[in-house]
Amino acid sequence: DQFDSLDKHTQWGIDFLERYAKFVKERIEIEQNYAKQLRNLVKKYCPKRSSKDEEPRFTSCVAFFNILNELNDYAGQREVVAEEMAHRVYGELMRYAHDLKTERKMHLQEGRKAQQYLDMCWKQMDNSKKKFERECREAEKAQQSYERLDNDTNATKADVEKAKQQLNLRTHMADENKNEYAAQLQNFNGEQHKHFYVVIPQIYKQLQEMDERRTIKLSECYRGFADSERKVIPIISKCLEGMILAAKSVDERRDSQMVVDSFKSGFEPPGDFPFEDYSQHIYRTISDGTISASKQESGKMDAKTTVGKAKGKLWLFGKKPKGPALEDFSHLPPEQRRKKLQQRIDELNRELQKESDQKDALNKMKDVYEKNPQMGDPGSLQPKLAETMNNIDRLRMEIHKNEAWLSEVEGKTGGRGDRRHSSDINHLVTQGRESPEGSYTDDANQEVRGPPQQHGHHSEFDDEFEDDDPLPAIGHCKAIYPFDGHNEGTLAMKEGEVLYIIEEDKGDGWTRARRQNGEEGYVPTSYIDVTLEKNSKGS
Repeated sequence: DQFDSLDKHTQWGIDFLERYAKFVKERIEIEQNYAKQLRNLVKKYCPKRSSKDEEPRFTSCVAFFNILNELNDYAGQREVVAEEMAHRVYGELMRYAHDLKTERKMHLQEGRKAQQYLDMCWKQMDNSKKKFERECREAEKAQQSYERLDNDTNATKADVEKAKQQLNLRTHMADENKNEYAAQLQNFNGEQHKHFYVVIPQIYKQLQEMDERRTIKLSECYRGFADSERKVIPIISKCLEGMILAAKSVDERRDSQMVVDSFKSGFEPPGDFPFEDYSQHIYRTISDGTISASKQESGKMDAKTTVGKAKGKLWLFGKKPKGPALEDFSHLPPEQRRKKLQQRIDELNRELQKESDQKDALNKMKDVYEKNPQMGDPGSLQPKLAETMNNIDRLRMEIHKNEAWLSEVEGKTGGRGDRRHSSDINHLVTQGRESPEGSYTDDANQEVRGPPQQHGHHSEFDDEFEDDDPLPAIGHCKAIYPFDGHNEGTLAMKEGEVLYIIEEDKGDGWTRARRQNGEEGYVPTSYIDVTLEKNSKGS
């Protein structure tokens, strides 16, 4: 008798199922948005490798990039969770909710039909009952009318007979209605018993099974909801372990060494400034005034020369002089120049290996064509083979040239370390000769010469170049490459030009030369072919 209540309950069950499906859908959207935001975050902080000059790969940076990769994998697992929930939980719920609505509608229609049929049987029984009741009252009235006429002496025999016939008719109709009512009552009772003991229990049992299946489906979806997350836990754990390993891989000493290697110039620190005594004129007397004055003048000369030379070296540790980048990287400090040359040699060797492999492949193909002319013309490979050979020769020349520059840098660096001790002894007198690009030597033999001749104006290179007498030539050289000589103290030269050598390379990569017109300056040693005189001091 609780058909309406069960109708409401089954509807509530479907509504609850759809509500849970909506919950799963929103959870899927959260997972998808979370994964998308994680991927955008990784993309935002990933390094942009646009140029070949990559930043030093510090261990802390590498660890951070590894963490970003692990986080990207973690975002992928969140997407897997969303896809698993969408397929296994949400999609299944929506399909099942549709089937559940169809089944519930069918069962409720059967219940309503059974109830309508029972109501129809009850109406038929009630109608027959009312008709039987009405006929019984009519029969009673006919009975009373017959008895009244039968007892009335004034009534005629015809009236009595007519009343008797009417009584028999009503009594017969009452008996028929009684039988009809009894049949309808029996039928209704049978249908009612069948309704409450067979039809409705069967429908309720089907509704119960349907509701229980809905509950079981919810339980399975709850489990699938959790399993979707649990399946990716091992992979997520590996991602987190990868982040922990990345954190453990950070090596502060290695990062510090990379900083040193990146910025190490190879120059030596500047020496101490000499003491300039300005108090000599206070203690001088009239008798020794001339001698003191000459000593003071000489002291000023030496001091200015020394200060000028020491001052010239300070740019190494301050602002670098601006100049065009040279092919041999001589504009860079020694250590950085060595690294750049080594990198270029490595690149050239890789290109040479590639060209050599291509030459071998072409030769093999040429042999195949010669043995099997139908496969191709061997002569067609000759231009490509000649081009490859030219490239190999060019690369070998480039490698030889860069290796010569590299050997000069390495020899200069080693020579400077050997001369450091003697330089430290004489650093109060002078700090050596500065090269036009910032390289300098600490050769004590250079200090045997007297101070340069003073003129109207002095520069850092004038203090070194302007001697009393020009230095004698110790040989000659021929320019292999042209040199612009933009920097102060350098000497421009054209390819093939012949110059006099007045001072050898002291290990800093520069040779002092002079033109026939007397113009002097420094030129790169690697740009010239030197020939020294056998009887010269330099030789």
